[in-house]
Amino acid sequence: MSFLHPEFLYYMLPPVFILFVLLLTQKESQATFFSEPVMQKLRVSANTLTLRARNALFFLMAVLMVIALASPVIKEGEIEIQAKSADIILALDISDSMLAEDLYPNRLKLAKHKALELLKMAPNERVSVIAYAKNSYLVSPLSFDHSAVSFLLDKLDTDSITEKGTSLLSMLEVVKNNIESDKQKYLLVLSDGGDKEEFSEEIAFAKENNIVLFVIGVATPQGAPIREKNGEFIKQNGDIVISKLNENISELAVNTGGVYIQSVNSDQDIKKMISEIESIAKQKELKSKKIEKYIPLFYYPLGLAMIIFLIATSSMSKRQHVEVPATILLALALFGGTNLKAGVLDFVDLDNAKSAYENKEYKKAQELYKNYATTHKDDASYYNSANALYRQKEYKKAIEHYTKAHFIDDDSEANKYGNIGNSYAKMGDEKSLQSAIDAYKKSLKLKDDKDIRENLEAVEKALKKRKQQQENKKNQDQKQQNKDQKDQKKNNDEQKKEQNDQQQNQGDSKEKQQNKKQDEKQKSEQKKQEENKKENEQEKQKESEQQKQENKEEKLDPQNSSAAQAHKQDTMSDAEEKKWLKALNHKQKTFLYQLNQDQKIQRSEDEKPW
Repeated sequence: MSFLHPEFLYYMLPPVFILFVLLLTQKESQATFFSEPVMQKLRVSANTLTLRARNALFFLMAVLMVIALASPVIKEGEIEIQAKSADIILALDISDSMLAEDLYPNRLKLAKHKALELLKMAPNERVSVIAYAKNSYLVSPLSFDHSAVSFLLDKLDTDSITEKGTSLLSMLEVVKNNIESDKQKYLLVLSDGGDKEEFSEEIAFAKENNIVLFVIGVATPQGAPIREKNGEFIKQNGDIVISKLNENISELAVNTGGVYIQSVNSDQDIKKMISEIESIAKQKELKSKKIEKYIPLFYYPLGLAMIIFLIATSSMSKRQHVEVPATILLALALFGGTNLKAGVLDFVDLDNAKSAYENKEYKKAQELYKNYATTHKDDASYYNSANALYRQKEYKKAIEHYTKAHFIDDDSEANKYGNIGNSYAKMGDEKSLQSAIDAYKKSLKLKDDKDIRENLEAVEKALKKRKQQQENKKNQDQKQQNKDQKDQKKNNDEQKKEQNDQQQNQGDSKEKQQNKKQDEKQKSEQKKQEENKKENEQEKQKESEQQKQENKEEKLDPQNSSAAQAHKQDTMSDAEEKKWLKALNHKQKTFLYQLNQDQKIQRSEDEKPW
């Protein structure tokens, strides 16, 4: 005989021995007051076991239960198996959004149907199943037993995971930690995609751990409301939530080397997906491997322990108050399950946290509540941790912890939103005041509360006053800006006017100078004209005198008068030529210009033509 899990013997038997040694060596309570001979005389014979005998039976029962947990087996032999498989991992989304009925009968039932069809179409493949929502867990490891996998698949429901939401990353972590494979892992995801817009973190994680994703989008782009089991639709802020297909999940398949297909009501999508997986995946041959076959024996010590338990309890006296040994509580704590995350003494931490909060040691209380909430995902502890942060005036962190707490009853949820509103109101800025109003309204929708309503009215008034102040300040700034602009414009006009005046003055001075020069020029020309006129008059006078002198000479010398006259008519003296050129240069009218003037010649009518 051997044990499959001998660690239970190593780690659990020693504390059981120590505990029961202490119990078996203790005296009865009456022995502290009476001696043993007196006790013998006082005892009344009855069909009951003594305390020591009963504790011995409980001790034996505990030992047998530990042996049963160690899984005693007998080796039956060895079998050799050989198989060829692509190892497909099925990941089924069981979040509340899968209850939407845009696909018949709803998304979850259709996804389970497609998963069951895959098991029928790939009978030679090893298949594993993972269920995921906000958290994930392994439903079945890689197995050829498709009937067992089908049974587990059929039992999956949205209640299998209580925490709401969708987290593909948590599902990938389960694949990494529970599916042992040195090569690539092929993961088929049946989901509506959740609400996440981008999957860069999931893509990086999948590539790092050699996970190839094949995705079937189980939803429609038009979407549908989510109907709960009680027949009501899920609402958010009073509005019915419409869940649609998140087509961004296709990036997760394409970027990891897989394929994305949108589901249809027929089985064509699952057939196509199987062919894609087989074409991409390299079917690996499981070499001949010998597997030991065992005959389990755990039910023998377990059955014997139950019989001893019945004997020990039935031998108790019929007194009204029966003291059950603490050993039973210990055994229940040890053997009630292998998940030991919830400690037996957790209530001590909660009690210490409560005492610290009542003593106004808010920092200590917040740390204790936070540790408990992180470990156990306890909504009440998140809520109490947020209250402690609120007392420390760390309002932003308090809001974060309040939002992590989710309650089923409306009163607790309303109180949560009321405290969120108070935290936002304490922050005081305009955005926070608006958030406080929204939180108060959510609280009042769940439960009508006088204090919350008064807080809502006060915050609305404060926000309105703040907006009015900002508006007034804005108007004042605008007026001041307009005034500054007017002053600036006035200064610019004055500067422009001064520049124009300066330019005008400069222009006037130049014009005056030009006029002055022109006047001086005209005066000089007029003066020259007068001088020329005077010279002409003098020349004319001189000519007239000279003419008179010549006439006189002609009279004195009649012989030469005609010849001189002819010569004079043909030639011009140097003085006359000089005078004529000078008059011509000064543009004075000389007699040459006067030759063109019309001179009326008076003729006698009696004059003969010849």
